Formats: sequence, structure tokens, C-alpha cells
Amino acid sequence: MPKHIIGLVGRQGSGKGTVAKILQEKYGAVLFRFSAVLGDILDRVAVERTRENLIKISEALRGSFGEDVLAFAIEKDAASTDADIVVIDGIRRLEDIVALEPLEQFTLVSVHAPAELRFQRVQGRSEKPGESGVSFEDFLKVEDTAPTEITIPMVEERAMITINNDGSLEQLQDQISTLMNDL
Repeated sequence: MPKHIIGLVGRQGSGKGTVAKILQEKYGAVLFRFSAVLGDILDRVAVERTRENLIKISEALRGSFGEDVLAFAIEKDAASTDADIVVIDGIRRLEDIVALEPLEQFTLVSVHAPAELRFQRVQGRSEKPGESGVSFEDFLKVEDTAPTEITIPMVEERAMITINNDGSLEQLQDQISTLMNDL
């Protein structure tokens, strides 16, 4: 079992992936992503990895096998590694932490950035098909209506630490260093 399990929660484009990458590169963390589990399933059934399809498969699995089905899959993956630090990216619902929150080594971290900045980041990266052509209004609408997005604020309220990712990369790295020193 790892010494530290760091769960990342935040809205699309907040910088969770960047935080995870820094933790991997600087601290040797092993990364697990909720979306990777879902993406693996989509790949297996030859369905494109779009945000919409990830939402659909998430809803189907949760509806059929329980809202916490992915939490136990991620917790099993995290427990099976011999790494000292595990990062879990993509926590979006309270049910996503049901298997993790009781663990002594678990720390939930919220990554926050203003909507305008997050929108610019999403437009610039085009991580998932269709992201680059979305208007700011539609970007906000997804946050207010998609089942995978509307629960994020409730999870963020449970975070032990908040990283404000609205500055430079150096400022972000300083906050991560503080996090790791505290742990």
C-alpha cells in the first residue's frame, strides 16, 4: 500500500493533469485516472473517446453496478502498486471517494482556476475530440448540466487542501512543494 494517495478534484481545465504530471516527474508518483478506466472500455468496444461518450459509459456503469463502482476499481489499482505516492486524477463525485476517504494515507486536493482561464486551456489543448470548437457559453453549460460535472463542487468542499492554479507554473510548483512537505 502506498504511503500517500493524493486524489485530485477540479473542473475541466483547472490543471489537475499538470499537478499530476509534476507529482510524477518530481516525486515519482504513479498515476491512476478515472477517465482511463472508462477510456479502456470505450477502446475495447471501438467507440470514440469523446467527453460525451466518457459521460455515457460512466453513467451506464454507475447505473448498472452502483455509483461507487469506479471508486473501488481505482482503490484496488492504487492498493496494488508498491509506489510510495499514488495520484488519482479525475475525482468528480462523492461516490468516487467512498473507497478512498477512509484510508489514512488519502488526501483529497482541489485544483481551482477561474472559468475563463480554464476555457482558454481547454481550447488550447484539445485533449478530447470536439473540445476546441466549443463556445464559452457551451463550456459553462456543460459544467452546469453534465452529470459528471455538476457534482464536482460538492467533492471540492471535502478537499483538505486547495491549490489555486491561476498563476505561473512556478507558483503552481511552489504550492505542490508545500503540499508534499506537509504530507
